[in-house]
Amino acid sequence: MIFDNQYEQQRIEKSNTLKTAGKNPYPHNIQKEMTTGIFKEKFAYVSSLDPQRDESKETTLSGRIKFLRIMGKAAFVKIEDADGLLQIYVARDNLPEGFYNDVFKKLIEVGDIIMVKGFPFITKTGELSLHVTALELATKSIKPLPEKFHGLQDQELRYRQRYLDMIMNPEVKEVFKTRSRVVSITRRFFEEKGFLEVETPMMHPIAGGANAKPFITHHNALGIERFLRIAPELYLKRLIVGGFEAVFEINRNFRNEGMDATHNPEFTMIEFYWAYHNYKDLMKLTEDLFERLLNELDLPTQLPYGEHIIDFSTPFAKVPWAKSLVKIGGIPADVITDKEKILAYLTAHGFEADAALSVPKLQVELFDNFVEEKLINPTFITHYPVEISPLARRSDEDCDIADRFEFFVAGKEIANGFNELNDPIDQYERFSKQIEDKNAGDDEAHEMDEEYCHALGYGMAPTAGQGIGIDRLVMLLTNQHTIRDVILFPAMKPITNTKKEEDGE
Repeated sequence: MIFDNQYEQQRIEKSNTLKTAGKNPYPHNIQKEMTTGIFKEKFAYVSSLDPQRDESKETTLSGRIKFLRIMGKAAFVKIEDADGLLQIYVARDNLPEGFYNDVFKKLIEVGDIIMVKGFPFITKTGELSLHVTALELATKSIKPLPEKFHGLQDQELRYRQRYLDMIMNPEVKEVFKTRSRVVSITRRFFEEKGFLEVETPMMHPIAGGANAKPFITHHNALGIERFLRIAPELYLKRLIVGGFEAVFEINRNFRNEGMDATHNPEFTMIEFYWAYHNYKDLMKLTEDLFERLLNELDLPTQLPYGEHIIDFSTPFAKVPWAKSLVKIGGIPADVITDKEKILAYLTAHGFEADAALSVPKLQVELFDNFVEEKLINPTFITHYPVEISPLARRSDEDCDIADRFEFFVAGKEIANGFNELNDPIDQYERFSKQIEDKNAGDDEAHEMDEEYCHALGYGMAPTAGQGIGIDRLVMLLTNQHTIRDVILFPAMKPITNTKKEEDGE
């Protein structure tokens, strides 16, 4: 039995008692006239009345009981809805004969959802409250809420039972309200810039668009494998070939990789592609987006993030890749282009690296270990090596460098953008090189996508494209330090039977 402890059994008995008395503990057609937030705004004037009550303004509210104090013939209760807590006053003599003693006191308790009707008044302690004239149970809670003073402190349980986390920790709901606003503001920002929102496939015949290991599924009707998408890039660029000149998509990507403070197997990104623009335009667009977000979220340009105060004043810093290794990472200039010296430098500092890696890929090891965590204020790192940028266009000034940037804040990558490679021959050759890497053991290397090269053969206008991680963006703007705190239902390891018993499941 799923509800088998003594407290749950007691609540089930109360539910059955209500049914026996002809009162459905789970009624429908329960409607509320207003939220607690609107109640507080609408009836704030009551504090200026004498006496401080307005019995002519009867209204209906609904909410979950979070606090209940019975004092003989009356009780003070706090109910909570999406807007927050409100105190209500329940008196025996204002309710039908027998209801207070036989139903309210015996069968209704903390955790239940109730509907109440009444009028606004101010208590002796000066708190705007609802004086109840009618009360009805809207939903009987079978599982007791965690004990009031200790709350829900098990972080893993909070992630597994997000609904309970939200009931017990109202500030959690505020984070996800902000997340919703971030997505909404971002969507409107791009629409106002003339971008068209589109949807592209979630299941791909070839895993492409990013260096990552895919999740593999099987399509029974076709009898073939499909890959949950690691990025929508190659489909979005097909739309540019087809004649759209500015498109974006906000949706999920899936990568079969490890989980940590900034990685979840499924995550949300916005990717956008802009014909007749370049990566420098994208950097300016990113700055404009942050200004818009801070303005509409009513946030200052200097935001706390952990122990740091991050300055979002524009323009953001721009530092070339090679220069960042020396100036920010503190690596000697003669080391960064010499394979043997890089390997020795990494070893001397306690890092391991595959001696078979090329210089650009070893530079990634240097960047990851000596530069990234130092990029606190918003910074664009530009001019990446072409070898680690298989979909980016080569620079006209240096064919070994890509017209590309990555955007970092608080030591985390937030975005990646570049001038798109639109030379079908060059793209085919780079895919071929990726196949060599895959055959050599790199399971994150790109697959060959001949159909995409075929599309490029018809001609893609000069285009710049970028992806921004929505989860990490929300982390920044809400001062959260693990991605699990900004994803409603993050991926979790399977729970063991022992753990279930400890959690009372």
